[in-house]
Amino acid sequence: MKTTDPHTRQDGPVTGTDTPWHQADLVALDLEGSGAQDRDHEAILEIALVPLAAGQPAATYATYATLVNPGRPIPARPWIPPGLSNDVLSQARPLTAVEPELAGRISGRWLVGHNIGVDWRLLHRRCPSIAPAGLIDTLRLARAYRIDAGGNSLTRLLEHLDLTATVTRAVPDGQPHRALWDATGAAILLGGLVTRRWPAGVALAGLCAVAALPDFAPTPAPDTLF
Repeated sequence: MKTTDPHTRQDGPVTGTDTPWHQADLVALDLEGSGAQDRDHEAILEIALVPLAAGQPAATYATYATLVNPGRPIPARPWIPPGLSNDVLSQARPLTAVEPELAGRISGRWLVGHNIGVDWRLLHRRCPSIAPAGLIDTLRLARAYRIDAGGNSLTRLLEHLDLTATVTRAVPDGQPHRALWDATGAAILLGGLVTRRWPAGVALAGLCAVAALPDFAPTPAPDTLF
């Protein structure tokens, strides 16, 4: 488990859509949950946030990753990584303790993720105080770009674009399907896709027109967050 000091800006988030995409306040997100079959009782087990700076993952000290104590035993399931055992999770903090840290890092910023709608639905259900500016989906962008990678998974797309080694260097102790590796992968994939689709650059508005989830309605964030 790794937690670091919040990534903040003295002048607040940059969210205007006429801003060049690489200057906007973007933060990549990945969650590991107990599984959709738990429906309304699905628990967050691990979460990672990776801010972007100049279109790339920010320095390691700005990243945030933590395990979350679900408050109940989680059955062993094939998609839950071995490192997220009940013994390990029982030593982590509960989500109520983590939520204020997440809100400070996310609210008012653009969330980036691979199939971000899935993670956002779980995060919003469990942490309703969090209010990002919008959601940018690398899966949606890859589909628009019509990349023939033999699949649209994060790992498949990274491999196809020769970016897997870049993620591994950024997260040497991580692995695919853990939150920090996947959040870093989404951040790197976004940069790779944007530079291929818009070699001369693009404003946040142009990126959002292709990759933002159109049905997202942000909730006003409390002024005290900034």
